[in-house]
Amino acid sequence: MSTIRVTYRKSAIGYAWDQKATLAALGLRKLNHTVEPEATPAIRGMIHKVRHLVAVNGEPADSPAGIAVLQELASESEGAA
Repeated sequence: MSTIRVTYRKSAIGYAWDQKATLAALGLRKLNHTVEPEATPAIRGMIHKVRHLVAVNGEPADSPAGIAVLQELASESEGAA
């Protein structure tokens, strides 16, 4: 399975506690911290939940380019299953 590079780009101050918990579950601790988890459906769901706070493979996750990256990973994992 492929990995996905997730970078914490925007502060979670003022957002709900569950979004802060999702960032912690992804392993993101400080701004500009980057992790590379496996691109499982659970991880993609977590990224979708906090897409306004993170970047995926260098692209903001809530931008059209970031959404395309996530869709490409989803189609890869569906094809492998």
